[in-house]
Amino acid sequence: MTRPDPAHDLRFTGPIRRWDEALPLGNGLTGALVWGDGSPLVLSLDRADLWDLRPVAEWENPDCNYPTMRRWVAEGRIQDLHRLYAEPYDKNPGPTKIPAGRILLSGSAVLGSRLRLADATAVVEFASGGRLEAMTCATEAVGCLRLVGGGAPPDARVIAPAFGGAARPGAMVDSLAGGPLSALGYPEAAPRSDGRATGFVQAGWGGFAYAVALAVRTGPGGAWEAAWAVATSREAADPWPAAAGRAEAALAQGWAPLHRMHALWWADFWERSSLAVPNRTIERQWCLETYKFGAAARRGAPPVSLQAVWTADEGGLPPWKGDYHHDLNTELSYWPCYSGNRLEGGLGFLDWLWDTREAAREWTRSFWRLPGLNVPMTSDLAGRQMGGWEQYTFSATTGAWLAHHFYLHWRYSRDRDFLAGRAYPYIAEVCAFLEAVTELGPDGRRLLPLSASPEIFDNRIEAWMTPTTNYDLALLRWAFGAAAELAGELGRSAEAGRWSGVLSELPDFSRAPEDGRLLVAPGLALPESHRHFSHLMAIHPLGLLTWEGGEAQRRTMRAAIEELERLGPGLWCGYSYAWLGSLAARAKDGERAASALEVFARAFCSPNSFHLNGDQTGSGYSRFTYRPFTLEGNFAAGAAVQEMLLQSYGGVVRVFPALPAGWADAAFSTLRADGAFLVSARREGGRTVEVRLQAEVGGRLVLEDPFGDGAGRLEGSAAGTLERHDGLWTGHLPPGADVVWRR
Repeated sequence: MTRPDPAHDLRFTGPIRRWDEALPLGNGLTGALVWGDGSPLVLSLDRADLWDLRPVAEWENPDCNYPTMRRWVAEGRIQDLHRLYAEPYDKNPGPTKIPAGRILLSGSAVLGSRLRLADATAVVEFASGGRLEAMTCATEAVGCLRLVGGGAPPDARVIAPAFGGAARPGAMVDSLAGGPLSALGYPEAAPRSDGRATGFVQAGWGGFAYAVALAVRTGPGGAWEAAWAVATSREAADPWPAAAGRAEAALAQGWAPLHRMHALWWADFWERSSLAVPNRTIERQWCLETYKFGAAARRGAPPVSLQAVWTADEGGLPPWKGDYHHDLNTELSYWPCYSGNRLEGGLGFLDWLWDTREAAREWTRSFWRLPGLNVPMTSDLAGRQMGGWEQYTFSATTGAWLAHHFYLHWRYSRDRDFLAGRAYPYIAEVCAFLEAVTELGPDGRRLLPLSASPEIFDNRIEAWMTPTTNYDLALLRWAFGAAAELAGELGRSAEAGRWSGVLSELPDFSRAPEDGRLLVAPGLALPESHRHFSHLMAIHPLGLLTWEGGEAQRRTMRAAIEELERLGPGLWCGYSYAWLGSLAARAKDGERAASALEVFARAFCSPNSFHLNGDQTGSGYSRFTYRPFTLEGNFAAGAAVQEMLLQSYGGVVRVFPALPAGWADAAFSTLRADGAFLVSARREGGRTVEVRLQAEVGGRLVLEDPFGDGAGRLEGSAAGTLERHDGLWTGHLPPGADVVWRR
């Protein structure tokens, strides 16, 4: 179970003809997509920090501030609001993520290809009998290629993106379809050559430049190897020596030793956790999502953006500028790292949020004119506001949703240094802003003067709602509750009292009187099918309403999910199905969770597993049939599978909480639970037969009896510290404790 089944590898018969169906390779910083028919074979190259970071001039407008926005909303000045806050996103070509270029290999026709998940290696078979192997090194900022098995060495060329050409000042850029790269106004790339390395240097905005270098050698008997690298002017004023030097050093080292280190890194990655379920579609999708997470999310690299290291290679700007969307996309992208036992990948996101705090503070001061910290919903690489639909990109609660990831890392790691040094300080600073931006209403309850629920009513004037939406309210209630909890954990009783006091002033959630389902806002039910389940944040991911919370909360959860299905999926995206998987799992509805995840995998993903947002089958799963690739749906789907197998919100560990009746056999190894417990479990013939729990740092354990009836035996040196009462095993486990329940 520790390595993915080779049957789950990506396999193609014949050539791959589209970039978004390619074999994806990545190491968090650099990426490549392998596709084409051999005339040529294409490697679409990318690097996560290739960004045009030009400023947005409109943010210097004296009207660009929260008091003015409130006044204009009250006056119904929607066109003025669009002009100042929304239009800059489409009017200006930057800031934007940019692609790196291509390597073209011309030679024999492609017969087929494979991506080996176990060692993250792409293999392309040629009609000549030769085989090309490719990797993006897990331990070095380079990519490597080799030709084995015969055949003539390919002709290799490096091609720059089509940045050159006449710029079109003032031309609108479609946020979905992108626009021409020439809109950025860059000069043509400058060819460079140095020893074995050839490539180019591309000048960008404001003195930024990057270089792509490819080094090639042909040895005795026609042996052919190559290495490529991308470097930027943020590393050195002239990026060419850095790129050429890395490529040539990798070539000198050779494929074999680099691949050995690369394979060891991936072997360790796959050891972190694994699972096996009887639905092969869902199991395979989980393996593919886990692979992509390992390829895209690394500490020391920029966080996962909309497309991470696989920026669209269609000759234009990427959809939605390839940016950081914080009203769903970045958050969903990191859901799988917690229970998936891949916290290191998640720390890349948290490091970036921590390092960009000053940009967030400056925006909070300049736009909101308030203390504390909030984060723009659409951010560039530097964490600065990019604009867009004003109700959401200027949301007051974006920082709270991002803060949730600091909280989750603490809960799943129990790293007290992280708690004191990062988790609580970040959440407390967000809460200082939330306390300042909210107001006491006539009824004495705290409210948010401008509230919204992404992306209900799109960017129409009615998208601002009063009083507070359930989306904003859930984030407010969670944030103040978490701040009080963490302050208490650190012994800061006065601060805990402050946050608890603010929490007590917030109203309860708005529910429909007839069935208890969550409304969008007081008096407003979800009006139609909608892709973003923002009004259900209290259920998942925040866990403020739970199945264990009593019959009233169960009624709310059932009614909320039934409403989604009653309104239908006509306006859903693929990520909607992935999110529904976790919502249903929290409601202990394994059948519904599995059904949603199977639809996601079959209808909303490219043959290479990329989430394409729209229904690609024309089967009526959505009226959206377009195909912009974004990653959040992929990673949310992976997290939902884990939710079906293990849940631990609220400090209670639950094994196999949401399996379909037909899943008689299932297993998982070292998934991570709240409390820094590593859990493995096996189910046979419809019954749980074994559960193993390892305490990484030690602490109090509360585990739902995995057998339900107290049957079986408890083994391990720390078994005597646990007692069963009311269907729960409880007790304190020392660090390193290893206990096993066997039927």
